[in-house]
Amino acid sequence: MTVDVDAHFGGKTAIVTGAGSGIGVALSRALVGAGAHVVCADLDEMAASRTAASITGPGSARAARLDVTDAAAVQALVDSVQPDLLFNNAGITFGGETEDLTLAQWDAIIDVNIRGVVHGVAAAYPLMVRRGSGQIVNTASMGGLMAAGLITSYVMTKHAVVGLSLALRTEAAAKGVGVTVVCPAAVDTPILDKGYIGRFHGRDFYLKGQGVRHPLDPAVFAEQVLETVAADKAMLVTPRPARIAWRLGRFFPGFVQKQAIGFVAKQRKLQDKRAKKELRSAA
Repeated sequence: MTVDVDAHFGGKTAIVTGAGSGIGVALSRALVGAGAHVVCADLDEMAASRTAASITGPGSARAARLDVTDAAAVQALVDSVQPDLLFNNAGITFGGETEDLTLAQWDAIIDVNIRGVVHGVAAAYPLMVRRGSGQIVNTASMGGLMAAGLITSYVMTKHAVVGLSLALRTEAAAKGVGVTVVCPAAVDTPILDKGYIGRFHGRDFYLKGQGVRHPLDPAVFAEQVLETVAADKAMLVTPRPARIAWRLGRFFPGFVQKQAIGFVAKQRKLQDKRAKKELRSAA
């Protein structure tokens, strides 16, 4: 069945969190292109403003500073915008050995990736229920469907987002509210170059961890998200190799767990080799 994306989003109002870069920029651009009026929200107000200023289309875009860890600020923005759609997209990551994570880093990733989504849901869902319409779209990850070591804190938070989304959808269906969770493998965004701790670094580490050779184009991903939301589907898993890996993990969890253990061992060896090479170069 072909979905008319423009007809679904045209004239609607949307909030996109984490709109200052990466997936947030692509989602904002795709929504405006489909005729939506978008509030590009980000902790970095200048980045959000750059996003809004760079977008043209039948819809419109404006910027707003938003700290998703501040429940009152999220509520205030939702109250002022009265959105038809809320894209809980803001997120951070840490990559490396779990014993190297500080408690402050655990708190930070929980606050942004889990509480940030909860704050959005708590603010927008009651409004949508009262109105009898609306859609909430939560950005998770393949990390929310499968468990890969060395991004343990990220995996934990994205599993929580998947669980929240699928559970809420079962409640929201009878109230006219749609809930969708999107689970991409690595998307070509700045997050691939951030959040490394200890000796692990490099976007190649993330790509191999999610079983893909090349990151997904954010614009392509955003179009897939809009098609999924317009069709009111529960979940988007993309690209195709990611869907295959997810299904394999559901039917053969023991095999996939062994593969994940092997991946961690291989990454440790690669990082050891890199460290030795750097020491020789410095000598």
